[in-house]
Amino acid sequence: MSEKKVRVRFAPSPTGGLHLGGVRTVLFNYLFAKKHGGDFVLRIEDTDQSRYVEGAEKYIADCLAWCGLVPDESPSVGGQYAPYRQSERKVIYREYAERLVSQGHAYYAFDTPEELDAKRKEVPNFQYGHTHRSGLRNSLTLSLQEVETLLHNGTPHVIRIKMPDNETISFHDMIRGYVSFETGLVDDKVLLKADGMPTYHLAVVVDDYLMKISHAFRGEEWLPSAPVHLLLWEYLGWKDDMPKWAHLPLILKPDGHGKLSKRDGARLGFPVYAMNWYDAKTDEHTPGFRELGFLPGAFLNLLAMLGWNDGTGQEIFTLDELIEKFSIERISKAGAKFDFEKAKWYNAEWIKNAPAEKLKVKVAEVLTAKGVTINKEAYLLKIIDVVKDRCVLLTDFYQQASYFFQCPKEYDINSVKPKWTDVKTDFFNQLKDNFSHSDTFEPADLETRFKALAEEKGLKLGDVMLPFRIMLVGGKFGPHVFDIAALLGEAETLKRIDKALAEFTA
Repeated sequence: MSEKKVRVRFAPSPTGGLHLGGVRTVLFNYLFAKKHGGDFVLRIEDTDQSRYVEGAEKYIADCLAWCGLVPDESPSVGGQYAPYRQSERKVIYREYAERLVSQGHAYYAFDTPEELDAKRKEVPNFQYGHTHRSGLRNSLTLSLQEVETLLHNGTPHVIRIKMPDNETISFHDMIRGYVSFETGLVDDKVLLKADGMPTYHLAVVVDDYLMKISHAFRGEEWLPSAPVHLLLWEYLGWKDDMPKWAHLPLILKPDGHGKLSKRDGARLGFPVYAMNWYDAKTDEHTPGFRELGFLPGAFLNLLAMLGWNDGTGQEIFTLDELIEKFSIERISKAGAKFDFEKAKWYNAEWIKNAPAEKLKVKVAEVLTAKGVTINKEAYLLKIIDVVKDRCVLLTDFYQQASYFFQCPKEYDINSVKPKWTDVKTDFFNQLKDNFSHSDTFEPADLETRFKALAEEKGLKLGDVMLPFRIMLVGGKFGPHVFDIAALLGEAETLKRIDKALAEFTA
């Protein structure tokens, strides 16, 4: 087979929010495509109309846009293999399902849901396959005339693949090596449903072939479906064009026992979706990483490290660095435990390393959403530089920066009042006079004056530094207190000392 251009796809169902495992699948597809100069395709697998959720497709596109993983081809972008929604490709699939029937690799099944329910009650662990198909209503047990009559009359039916009962089939997985399956253990999966829509099994093979997909990355939970797909590639005569497969390891719960689910996130207090998701059908709100305060670069960085590393011990990667360093060989076969504390560490590092200019829009959104007015961009940039090392999430900028724009509404009185004395009142009254006569209002000069006055008054530095901080910010947090005063400026600093003194001495 000649070397094909690298073409990969992410093919989600629009049935709900986008799990971080889904975003990692997108990321690995994207990295592989960009590393090899290929194309990344977004295809919407909406064949199960009963599970379709309004707004889910747009949500998926918005998540990828936030992450910066922009498809080269998609329902909105278009492309030479359009349409990219399976529901709009419905007419394509029956042709291939009928071809499989004519070749003897598939068959019509006319069993009603009631008949199948009865059979499941009658037979423990019932599977529609080689063991039971001969006792059911299908084109393998009915005469040709009966089948033709049923089809002519429009009798509801599905088309099922006819799985061989005693074959071993294998394929080479780029992560796991050779994987083998016994076909007799797999049931006759439905390929075309009664409504004419294909199931995932038929659609994914037909679309991957027609869209010339060269490599297919998907979660390891899809491994049990591999024998059906292998046979479809073979039966349809496309075996030489089959993509190379990589089944990605699961993202596990923090304790390592089982796949991470949104219930685990709700139970343990962290998001598992990329962005906030609201399901109108269930009236359920599920939180996302974006709204919690994660930077998209940090989110991608932490996902990349769940099951992959470059072998050097490096942990912080930009998207461009990930593209350069990414290789399939470095993906682990074992599942990766999700650690939310580690996830927050990545975000803190990204915030710390980001230029203030890159953060200003997001920080301004955080502050203005809480009613903070920002008048000068240059001032905001200075504040971001001063406080960003203290922020783990973007939302932390409210606590760490809001006091630069508005006087504290409340003070941590309990940390001050029990030890308050008239000497301290006198100290701060004199400090106001001292500061008002400063030639410069720079941190080093303010600190020198402050320390000299404390010594003159016989006060320990710690006895007055904490009250000074609380006067300016309201609590026991923030950067170097003289940096805060210098940024606030003389008039605002003196005003805040006055206001807080009134509270402390009340």
